[in-house]
Amino acid sequence: MSKLSAIPRRTVYGVAAIVLVLLLGTGYVTWRGMSTSSEANSDGFDLDRKDGIVYVDTDGRTRLADRDGDTLGTGPRCERAAAAAGRLSCLRALNQQFSSEITVYDGKLKQKLNLPLWGIPSRTRMSADGRFVAWTVFREGDSYMANGRFSTTAGIYDLKTKAHYGSLEDFTAYVDDKKFERENLNYWGITFTDDGHTFYATMASGDTTWLIRGDLRDKTLTALRENVECPSLSPDGTRIAYKHRDGDRWRLHVLNLKSGKDTALSEKAHIDDQAAWLDNHTVGYAKSHDDKPAVFTVEADGGGKPHRLLAGSSPTALSG
Repeated sequence: MSKLSAIPRRTVYGVAAIVLVLLLGTGYVTWRGMSTSSEANSDGFDLDRKDGIVYVDTDGRTRLADRDGDTLGTGPRCERAAAAAGRLSCLRALNQQFSSEITVYDGKLKQKLNLPLWGIPSRTRMSADGRFVAWTVFREGDSYMANGRFSTTAGIYDLKTKAHYGSLEDFTAYVDDKKFERENLNYWGITFTDDGHTFYATMASGDTTWLIRGDLRDKTLTALRENVECPSLSPDGTRIAYKHRDGDRWRLHVLNLKSGKDTALSEKAHIDDQAAWLDNHTVGYAKSHDDKPAVFTVEADGGGKPHRLLAGSSPTALSG
């Protein structure tokens, strides 16, 4: 089991901040029972719309907006959401502490998948074709961890074959071409390619984080580069937006996977989020604005200025 106690103290503080946002920032108590699509007003919540943005509003409801930030429709309650190919992934807490679920809906908001999870919701992602869904949750209670310290676990499910890949802890990790086995490994922030078996994520041990490339065929994880957290693959598959750690802060960067060129984005604020590509030129992310979460956008080439789009978090650009 992965252990967040192995990550630097500054990262643990970042996790605590995320948990606080989950508890307070969306305007409802995390541990309350979460209602599902029965409360959704599906009028206008069209997951097949190609130019919309799905996000979690400050009241905890998913909503669909146009590119100007105007609301078009309302979906189910989620704490983290992602959408692709007419499907919606919804990660939310249940009414029992450290109990949550991942639910996938189709375009009519009917459940296609519901899996119970142990942990506090953190991240979810879907592959562009809607086949794979991924999640990350925070957990605590491991015997050799200090009270209040969290570990992370990340998992993947194949909606086509019904294969449950479990946790990335069950995969075999390699660093510098050598098998890497540590008790304190953590995994989070999965993002998918379009080849049906490759994904990227973050792995951490001690003071080190890596960008890893995963392969679902042989359940292997290969470390590619240090100091890359919460990767998000661009729609064209050429770049990764990620959090770059500098001291006690994270700043959004974009890494070109072929050339290795690394670009700091113009958003200079401390960002603790897995960014989302709204198109091949624009990155979306959440940060605090007037003590509430808000979705901002910034140019992916390092130019321009950050722009506030709407109130909320967990943005996803719809894809077909």
